[in-house]
Amino acid sequence: MICVSITAAQDQKIGYVNTDQILAQMSEYQGIQEQLSTLSSEWNKQLDKIEQEIEQLKEDFKAKEILYTEELKKQKQQEIQNKVQQRQQYLDEKFGAEGEYFQKQKELLEPIQRKVFEAINKVANDQNFDFVFDRAQNSNMLYSEQEWNLNDEVLQALGISLNGGGN
Repeated sequence: MICVSITAAQDQKIGYVNTDQILAQMSEYQGIQEQLSTLSSEWNKQLDKIEQEIEQLKEDFKAKEILYTEELKKQKQQEIQNKVQQRQQYLDEKFGAEGEYFQKQKELLEPIQRKVFEAINKVANDQNFDFVFDRAQNSNMLYSEQEWNLNDEVLQALGISLNGGGN
């Protein structure tokens, strides 16, 4: 019984890819990164503008604080607090976990990720792999022989010509 398990394990074919490297070779992905960068830049400019408004309100308050009545002080402090809350709300709306940036990123990247996944499946099926791991980002794969790297095959399956050496 143990011999059968060892033999079956030895017959398994395992490969890996690095989806970060594959995506970096795709012109579609680079275009999406540029779109997201432009969008992010516009929103950051708006955040900077709000931040400048907050700083201006704080400076005005400090400069004129001694002239204000208690009621006017409270009103000006509330105005500053409202602007700080407006900035935080804008930040959450644009860059929060459910924000527009991540929604747009998901919308734009999903078709490309699906395309890469389909290419990986095609290569794995065509070459009879039992397992294919992704070595991108926080992978737990600590070591692998280059001969099992399927990046080039996946790029070819995506119709992307290879620039020089393998990954």
